[in-house]
Amino acid sequence: MPLAIGARYRKMGQRPLPGVQHDGVEMFSHIFVGADDVAVSKKFYDAALGVLGVAEGKMDPKGRCFYRTPTGTLGISKPIDGKAATGANGGTIGFGCDSPEKVKAFHDAAVANGGTSIEDPPGWREGGAVRLYLAYVRDPYGNKLCALHRGG
Repeated sequence: MPLAIGARYRKMGQRPLPGVQHDGVEMFSHIFVGADDVAVSKKFYDAALGVLGVAEGKMDPKGRCFYRTPTGTLGISKPIDGKAATGANGGTIGFGCDSPEKVKAFHDAAVANGGTSIEDPPGWREGGAVRLYLAYVRDPYGNKLCALHRGG
């Protein structure tokens, strides 16, 4: 693994996945979710991402909201086709957390700001050699979100 990638993960409080080749290429530049009312979604994401240390979303002249970090951008927009926003069927957007407490704080902030808790309550999941602390919610428009901490 190149030093720069390992250093970036350590700076973010995360570890690269074991056995995965990291060649310095970042997979995603941005993710967009649709919302019929961007202000409602901004309130939700400001609270849920704020507990993870992400700055408040910034609106652009087109009425879209953006959350930018060194590792990527999350955008919120009314659907361009003019149809109603819907959650991705089978899709999940995951947010990395550096502690189980941040996962729980994300979950609680999400639910307190219009989100819905789904699946199992926040907690540890065991799967082979991987131990994860997870929380799943849906945002106000049905997008499935996961907060995740990789445990030891």
